[in-house]
Amino acid sequence: MPVFDEGKHGGGSGSGNVVTVEVDKDNATDAQLRLARARYSPTLVVGDRTTGCPGGAPFDRVIATCSIRRVPNAWVAQTRPGGIIVAPWGPEYGGEAVVRLTVGGDGTASGRFVGSSAFMRLCQPRSARPSSLEYLSGPWPAGGAKSATSVSPEDLGGWLAMFAVGAQVPGAFPLTERYADGSYTLWLHDTAITSWATADWEPDRAAYEVAQSGPRSLWDEVAAAWRWWDDQDRPGFDRFGLTVTPDGHTVWLDSPDNPVPLRN
Repeated sequence: MPVFDEGKHGGGSGSGNVVTVEVDKDNATDAQLRLARARYSPTLVVGDRTTGCPGGAPFDRVIATCSIRRVPNAWVAQTRPGGIIVAPWGPEYGGEAVVRLTVGGDGTASGRFVGSSAFMRLCQPRSARPSSLEYLSGPWPAGGAKSATSVSPEDLGGWLAMFAVGAQVPGAFPLTERYADGSYTLWLHDTAITSWATADWEPDRAAYEVAQSGPRSLWDEVAAAWRWWDDQDRPGFDRFGLTVTPDGHTVWLDSPDNPVPLRN
């Protein structure tokens, strides 16, 4: 099944004005046969979906049916000013929502998230997610500083909460180690493999043991991000937005003039 569709600009209606890009040759062949049986005839390209289809640009619409962490610059460049990009977007930490971006004439795109989503990630180079053991330098607590927190690991597990935290804490991700008695340890890792943190959840507790080590105090970052979201009355996906420029991405709340704080 094609996972990235582009509506071609200026050619009227009909499937002949659509370009679809699929990275897997077998999937592309199967999709082409099914489309032909349904009497649709889009242009089907086999290749890297992050590069789009330069030969077919400019496009009115770019629609991604795969989750991304970054909107490729090529998608923005190949969409005409005023055109729309719709894509499921999620930060490294987790959580995801569909964003609807309007492309400007200056190589940027901006718009709001319109609702929660959960799509397969785009097949592209991914940051390493090593096991927790690769972060530890010796026996427990492996040089980690211990403390306690009133922020429950349970508060951080929802899809929306993960999105709100991840938008503020780039380059970090969680793993959960569960035990037979129902308790668990929430591990936080950075993608640079320099820092880690743990928070131990047990039922009927108001404080939770934390350990963290490395140049980044990951638990402090994540807890501060969650408190910020809580202080804003836990806004939903529809209050968040995204601005894309050639230099990077900025997540904002309510307005592009109000970027979310970055914690690292």
